[in-house]
This record gives sequence, structure tokens and C-alpha cells, in this order.
Amino acid sequence: MPHRYLFLLLLGCLATVSQAQQYRIIDRNAIGWYTYNGDHKVAKRWTIHTEYQWRRVDFIQSWQQQLARLGTNYKLSERVKVGGGYTLLVTYPYGDYPVASMGVPTLEHRAYEDITVSDKLSRLKLSHRFRLEQRWLSVESDVNPDRIIDWEYQNRARYQLTGSFPLAGPTTEPGELYLNFFDELFIGFGRNVENNIFNQNRISGGLGYQLRDNLQLELNYLNQITQHPESDPVSGKPVFEINHGFRLNLNYDLDFTKR
Repeated sequence: MPHRYLFLLLLGCLATVSQAQQYRIIDRNAIGWYTYNGDHKVAKRWTIHTEYQWRRVDFIQSWQQQLARLGTNYKLSERVKVGGGYTLLVTYPYGDYPVASMGVPTLEHRAYEDITVSDKLSRLKLSHRFRLEQRWLSVESDVNPDRIIDWEYQNRARYQLTGSFPLAGPTTEPGELYLNFFDELFIGFGRNVENNIFNQNRISGGLGYQLRDNLQLELNYLNQITQHPESDPVSGKPVFEINHGFRLNLNYDLDFTKR
């Protein structure tokens, strides 16, 4: 009897998922993200954050997005740091249901503030990052899509859990491999949020290689689920992107306090 109930429950779950799929449009893309991150020490507690992301679809053939970020971090303690800065994002037309539907890239300016809490469970290093973003998204003219006529303001909250685990010993030394992963949830709120209360989720995991004390190279599997802010104009159904691919990431930190 328990097995029969379990079987019926499984059938019910599959029917619910199938029904939900009928009321949404799924746009699948193969993605390749090539990224750089650097936190450069300029004082005892201060670092400058630099970041660039070259995001492609069909792994490398076409543009998806490009992102540039510049900010500062202040270390409150060994486990806690706060930060903030500016982000520029360019989104290109891609996929079967492009967000940049006017056929030209769209721009987004952001300010952000975050707090990061580090933790350690035996050899596993964990990091929790809570981020708030103030976003200004370009609105293009229907007559001339190359001309921006307005900026739409939105708010977004993000939570990211990151982890790394050394494979050779209690810590990761130069010349050694480590496992790494992250999951990040994006939630929109406030006015102009439209369908983007759930904005997106990213999950990634793979291998890292410690080249030097301040230099790491990582190759990860990447899954991105994104809900478009507006429904499909023809069917009226919400549009979800389910993107699979990889992320190649370079971390390079400099210490400008050393002479």
C-alpha cells in the first residue's frame, strides 16, 4: 500500500509539472561565460573590486551579455566584509524570445551594496553574500531603437552561497586542485517589477586550480533559469530561459600595500 500511494503521488507531481509547462514558454540556450574577478588590496581593511564577464550563447559563437563591475570592499572582521559599487550590463538579442526585442542591445546601469559572511566547516569554506541592487534599464524608441528615450527603475535582492573544498590537503596550496560551487537566487521587488519577482537562479559547480597564492582558474558547469519581465506578446504566456553551459573563471588578486 505505501508503494501504491508513493506511485500515485509521483504521477500527480508529474501531471502538475506537465500542466505548468503548458502555461509557460521555455527558451533553451547553450551558454559559455568567460569571467574575471579581482579584489586588490589598497589598505589594511580596504580592497578595490574589479570584474568583467564575457557571456556568450552557442558556447562562444554569439553575444548574450557583457558585464563590467567596479567597487570597494571594507573588512569589518576576519569573517565579515561590506561592499558597494557600480555595474554596467549590456544585453544583446539572443534566443527565440529575446529580451532585447527591438533588435539592438539594451543597457543597464546598477548601483549595489552587499555584505559577505565567511564560514568554515572542517575543510569546506563557505561564503554567504547578500546584495541589494538599484537598476536603471534603458527604454528604446519604437521609431528609432538606437535611441534611448527613458530609463526604467527596478530593485533586486540577491543571495549567493559559495563553497570550496581542497582535494589534496586541509588547505589549497599552489599547484593543487579544489572543488568549488555556488548557487545564487535573484528576487525583484518594488515598482516596475512586473513578472520578475522571481528574476533568476544560477547554480554552478566544478574544478578549480590554484596557480599561485593570488591566482586561481576555475572551470564549472553552469545552469541559469531566468524569467523574462514581460510575457510573450503573441500567446500571453510567461517566458522562462533554461540555459546550460559552462563558466571559465579567472580570480587574480593584487596587494598594492606591499612595497
